[in-house]
Amino acid sequence: MSLGDNVVQAARRALDEAMKADERIYVLGEDVVAGGPFTLTRGLADSYGTRRVLNTPICEYSFMGAGIGIALGGGRPFIDLMFDDFITVASDQLFNNAAKISFMSGGRYSVPLVVWTIAGAGTRWGAHHSQHLEGWLAQVPGLKVLAPSSPAMAGASVTAAFQESDPVVVVADRSLLQSRDVLPGDDRSPSPWSPRIVRPGDDVTLLTSGRLVHLALEAVRDLEISVEVIDLQALAPLDLDPVLASLERTSRLAILHDEAAPGGLSSMLARAIYDAGFWHLDAPISVLVSPGTPVPAAATLEDAYMISAEDIVRAVRDLVT
Repeated sequence: MSLGDNVVQAARRALDEAMKADERIYVLGEDVVAGGPFTLTRGLADSYGTRRVLNTPICEYSFMGAGIGIALGGGRPFIDLMFDDFITVASDQLFNNAAKISFMSGGRYSVPLVVWTIAGAGTRWGAHHSQHLEGWLAQVPGLKVLAPSSPAMAGASVTAAFQESDPVVVVADRSLLQSRDVLPGDDRSPSPWSPRIVRPGDDVTLLTSGRLVHLALEAVRDLEISVEVIDLQALAPLDLDPVLASLERTSRLAILHDEAAPGGLSSMLARAIYDAGFWHLDAPISVLVSPGTPVPAAATLEDAYMISAEDIVRAVRDLVT
């Protein structure tokens, strides 16, 4: 990553470097030759040609299947899947084929497939282009899921995904795509596979990912309560050891995620932490998610739908009173 890259630029740089180093990497997706919907693949067709950067029909099921075929044939495909809402169209290929081939073949075959997709509300795209489906993805055995929260981690996530022999989905928050904001520890090249502490504290642990990492840091900055903020990063597989170590110190935990209630990821995290860390808790785990409705189209309603800094402050205060 170059200093000053935004999230998309950092991911593009990592993809470019991977393609330069490995001729087996192919990019597939809608309009990727021209740069894709969010400019992730801009310039790659000029560098590597349209034999390796391939425009596809508007049919996610078909090009996810094509990616699986490339992977089984010895390639390392990178799928630009526009919005994570469209994973629903490709879910049979991703969930029932890519995620299970290694298991079903007794390890004889692997599917080194990387999927990059965008999630999240707040940018006026309406109910069909604004969901957070990471919890759904994280429940599929055989899939690995990363959720980068900064340019450094976007680049690190793409690089790390290409090193895996199993399918990896990298879910970037749309509200962060143009962000150049750095987080503590970005300059130390932390692994994207483990949670990281971005703010130490003693009274409450906040566990979150994506845009809410930045919002949590803003919300607790001036609180009299000492709040530890943890960037989850890897949604599957889960590494709970850093979270449990934090909980030993703070004894109180809030889980924040932009998925719609009741969701899946937050409930899954809370259950796992209750099972492993119940005796560390001095209060029930607080879970803060979006309302259980489709994302509104009206700007004022969408703003009200989004988790705010005030919501986070209220959740923290409720834990210690």
